Amino acid sequence: MSALPPSHLWGVQAAIEPISGGHRNAVFRTSGLKRDLVFKSTRRTEAALSWLTPVMEAAEAAGFTVPRLIPALDGALMAAGWTCEPYLEGRPFAPENIPKVAAQIERFHRKTHSLPQRPGFLSSPDLMDATQGGDVDLMAMPAEIIALCRRAWQPMQGEIGVIHGDLNAGNLIHSEHGPALIDWDEARVDLRAYDLIRTHPEHATAAEKTAALAWEVACSWGIEPDHARICAQVLQRRI
Repeated sequence: MSALPPSHLWGVQAAIEPISGGHRNAVFRTSGLKRDLVFKSTRRTEAALSWLTPVMEAAEAAGFTVPRLIPALDGALMAAGWTCEPYLEGRPFAPENIPKVAAQIERFHRKTHSLPQRPGFLSSPDLMDATQGGDVDLMAMPAEIIALCRRAWQPMQGEIGVIHGDLNAGNLIHSEHGPALIDWDEARVDLRAYDLIRTHPEHATAAEKTAALAWEVACSWGIEPDHARICAQVLQRRI
């Protein structure tokens, strides 16, 4: 992957500058175009990115504006380790306002009930036996942390389907067309509860919050190790 986005692979010539918000990926945006763009580094395969097309279609049908991936000149959604999408103008949500999109999230969940697992990914129930999927590689973690994560996931029951997977205030934007939902990098088939604890925090159980924290430990271990270890310390105190 190049240090700067290869915008020429999309036929784009414009000033490019880094922007904040990408904890796991490098993120740049253009300036001066009629419609500015965002370039992100990615670890996802072409198949994993293509899987997002019907997912984003469902999100739009549920009432969200989403930044659909823009193919490169060769038609691929990923080129030289980068993706491109429209830059969405607007102001971010306040954390306490996430429940305001509960109805849209529930419609999105209904509209994606029949979609398969994202290529290369596994759900937390799958990881009770398997060891690797998406950003999770349990075998890279200490045995005692693996055991903690699995203890947190073991009691979890509930509906499984496509989730956004990173439903936080930074990924929700008040746009001119209504709520926009960005950063679909962690979307997968998993327990719906991981989205619903954000939209219905008053109903979230201690077990659901602990399971979500265990997921944060597992998916961050190899990418954000300092963050993962802090979360693991909190997890140890909860279990």
